[in-house]
Amino acid sequence: MTKIKGRRNGMRRKHLTQCLLVILVITLTGPSWTTQTIAQDTNNPFTSRIDLRMGQRLFQTQCTTCHGLNATGGNEGIGPDLTTGRFRHADTDVGLYRVIRNGVRGTAMIGLGAEPPDQSIWQLVTYLHSLSSTADDPGGSPVIGRQLFNGKGNCNRCHMVNGEGGRLGPDLSFVGERRRPSELLADLVNPDDEVSPRWWTMKVSGLDGRQFEGLRMHEDTFTFRIMDADENLRSFEKYGPWSYERIQSSTMPNYTQSLTPEERNNLVAYLFSLRRDR
Repeated sequence: MTKIKGRRNGMRRKHLTQCLLVILVITLTGPSWTTQTIAQDTNNPFTSRIDLRMGQRLFQTQCTTCHGLNATGGNEGIGPDLTTGRFRHADTDVGLYRVIRNGVRGTAMIGLGAEPPDQSIWQLVTYLHSLSSTADDPGGSPVIGRQLFNGKGNCNRCHMVNGEGGRLGPDLSFVGERRRPSELLADLVNPDDEVSPRWWTMKVSGLDGRQFEGLRMHEDTFTFRIMDADENLRSFEKYGPWSYERIQSSTMPNYTQSLTPEERNNLVAYLFSLRRDR
């Protein structure tokens, strides 16, 4: 009886070991197989402005070591230039997806592996396509655009470029490195589309009838601070004799009516030219 029990226990252990090995293989290979299956015959479903922005963020955290901050490779990194619109190991979106996900055997391109979700990889594909010179050509005159920036457009009242201008809006000294021409144009004609909380404004009303309005510079549980149109800083207590409201729309004007399409293209060309020398 003891020998029979021993044999049975041995068979059970052997069977359990085989099952564990099968589970382990499925665990290690399953995600990669699933990801590749999903990407095989699919067009990129994530191509919006938000997707492009998220792809840019992923590139900045995962890819700049090899491909450089501006994706130009060369002296900045060991990877190839990704701004030409042509890729060595892929000529379709699906091919580019697979290179990003799985890497290229025998090269320094190791891939991101199975951890990032499909959406993130597709967003990175969208960003890489946006880097090509064709997509980067705004088709206007930077020289005329600069004149508009400092003149008719009155942009320098709020925005600083290379240390000159106002502080009521973002510093645009290198805006061409973080915004594509299409995004810059959208900023001019639809400024309320994406407003960072950093650029919200606050309106304050006192019991004595006084009112203040300005950029929301700081806010915590008990206090907040604003900067008015004259760039004066004012601090308030939330539980003092004031009422206040946050305004989440942009202070930037809509240039659809005040500038012609040609003038907007020229202004975009100037803004896109604002970048560090490569």
